Amino acid sequence: MLRSFFIGLSTNKAFRAFSERSSMGRKVSRRFVAGMSVDEAIEAAAALNAEGIDVSLDSLGESVMHVSQAEESAAIYHQLLDAIEARKLRANVSLKLSQMGMDIGGAHGSSFGAGPELAERIAGEIVEHAARTGNFVRIDMEGSEYTEATLQITERLHQRFPGAVGTVLQAYLFRTEADAARLVAQGIRIRLCKGAYKEPASIAFPAKADVDANYVKIMKQLVSSPVFCGIATHDEAIVNQLREFTAQNNIDKKAFEFQMLYGIRRDLQRQLIAEGFGVRVYVPFGTEWYPYFMRRLAERPANVLFLAKNFFKS
Repeated sequence: MLRSFFIGLSTNKAFRAFSERSSMGRKVSRRFVAGMSVDEAIEAAAALNAEGIDVSLDSLGESVMHVSQAEESAAIYHQLLDAIEARKLRANVSLKLSQMGMDIGGAHGSSFGAGPELAERIAGEIVEHAARTGNFVRIDMEGSEYTEATLQITERLHQRFPGAVGTVLQAYLFRTEADAARLVAQGIRIRLCKGAYKEPASIAFPAKADVDANYVKIMKQLVSSPVFCGIATHDEAIVNQLREFTAQNNIDKKAFEFQMLYGIRRDLQRQLIAEGFGVRVYVPFGTEWYPYFMRRLAERPANVLFLAKNFFKS
């Protein structure tokens, strides 16, 4: 019930406008959002690096409807890549294709119209920059209507810039096991997550237990493959299953990395680092934080209680 409520709120334009303008909204968001500016994000990345944690920086924003907005979004990523190189940070970047103009003209999904062509060009320029500086771009996955187009764009960019680009797969979709095999066969790095969008039962597992089981199944396939992948979860039961699986199968702890979100399970992040596992934290920032924030509340309702308890603390 709470999950559906917060996913619904994530698309409420009026509440989004109010929240992103209000000081109260910005205060609440700081639990999961590193700040509003590139400088704040870079400082957050440096602090995490000092703890032995790697970073993926994400400039928040999605579904832009003008070419100028897409170009402005891209400029932030070029700035991030330059700052990462200058500061010698252990950090890469994550972006959304809808932020790069995928929806312009109403074209997305498997239809390759003006929007997808624009998004591929702009994202390709960022991947080229990353490849030139020895960095990496993660193309985030959005709702299921974007899945096939996102995979195809990632595949083409990987052909042009091998090792400099990867994407995300969502375990709640029925198609994900086949998609994982498809990408691994090409040497494309995957970030495996459970999924944070509302999808119909015709294409996605409706029950959490089934999502978890599919996640664990694909997770074991990924860490056993020759491709370095990210296992994105805060679920300690799943983390424990992977601990056991790697020990039983003599899988190198550095053959993959755990990936977690900024502000969530900091204790577990530090514990895994102490055990010798790689950990990367996804660090979002920017003024357009509202949809991301609501999806984090939808994913883990316990976050709502945490915020309620800590809102008035200094």
